[in-house]
Amino acid sequence: MTPETKTIQPAERLSHVSEYYFSRKGKEVARMNAEGRDIISLAIGSPDMPPSEATIEALCREARRPDAHGYQPTTGIPQLREAMAGFYHRRYGVELDPKTEIQPLIGSKEGILHVTLAFVNPGDKVLVPDPGYPTYTSLSRLLGADVVHYDLRPENGWQPDFDALESMDLSGVKLMWTNYPHMPTGAAARRSTYEKLVAFARRHGIVVVNDNPYSLILNREPMSLLQVEGAKECCIEFNSMSKSHNMPGWRVGLIATNAEFISWILKVKSNIDSGTFRPLQLAAAEAYRNDDAWHEEANINVYARRRALAGEVMDALGCTYDPGQVGMFLWGRIPDSYADVEELTERVLHEARVFITPGFIFGENGRRYVRLSLCAKEDRIAEALRRIRAAFGKETDKKNVNP
Repeated sequence: MTPETKTIQPAERLSHVSEYYFSRKGKEVARMNAEGRDIISLAIGSPDMPPSEATIEALCREARRPDAHGYQPTTGIPQLREAMAGFYHRRYGVELDPKTEIQPLIGSKEGILHVTLAFVNPGDKVLVPDPGYPTYTSLSRLLGADVVHYDLRPENGWQPDFDALESMDLSGVKLMWTNYPHMPTGAAARRSTYEKLVAFARRHGIVVVNDNPYSLILNREPMSLLQVEGAKECCIEFNSMSKSHNMPGWRVGLIATNAEFISWILKVKSNIDSGTFRPLQLAAAEAYRNDDAWHEEANINVYARRRALAGEVMDALGCTYDPGQVGMFLWGRIPDSYADVEELTERVLHEARVFITPGFIFGENGRRYVRLSLCAKEDRIAEALRRIRAAFGKETDKKNVNP
């Protein structure tokens, strides 16, 4: 007689999230590529250019040292922390104590986990922008927080509506996630928004966390929330090397805030990881010393050329967009003739063999939008444009004719 086998079930928290869109859709795109379809991806924001030569040389040099391969402190090595503080002083005019007000991260996504664990109890509320980075929502739900979305609207420049925020039930709110320059909409950071965020945080006892990885991309006037007087007392800022230094696979970022907040976050982080490879940290410190000429070419000139082509792609799709966007994406509203955004993105994928992102993955307010990534070589974006024009040309020409 065969004994009864008990069914194993996953943790209940998995019922609150689904597989990340790019993980799921990426499998389909991989299958299509395996069939020889040659899909051009304008979907994921993974920089396709290398870091500076000095950064790579530093990694190779340090990795050859026989004493470089042991465990490293969770706090990060002093050389990296000092380079991060120097970067904030040089780029934003913000003074940070490298010993107590900076915590290196293994990427910002890890930081979202650590900050939520450090500040939010199960059942507490977290304010998340709509549209916004999906991980703010998914990690909050995995950790048992109650996600409360706040609207960002095009008529308000995709900035928070503070009158609407003040009218909400804010009891039990511990964190508020913000992200300027904004992903996915490309809305630029505004000093007035930052000042209102700091005042809002202080008035309600809420910690505002600003995710700031895009401030150098197509933007010659980078801003930080920590530039506002008093921000360090109640706010946290993330920054990442993935976008601004062409280092997405290196997984190096930082948290900047007051010393007490850093100590709470370190309690979490020190129980989860054992530090970052020392040569990688030293190479990252070298990257933070890239000169202005490197950033001008890598962060401005290259993306400006790609942006011009992406604008033509938007035009070919009949989409409208704000030309004042910054960052490494282009966000556009789809024509009213489509029932929903996936009707358009699936046609683009299967008829033009171009992968673009439907805006619904960023929230309800993104359901009529698409996002194009600028992380593809100019010849690939130009080829995507040619394919889309071939598949959609006559349709979009008709849609763009004035009545």
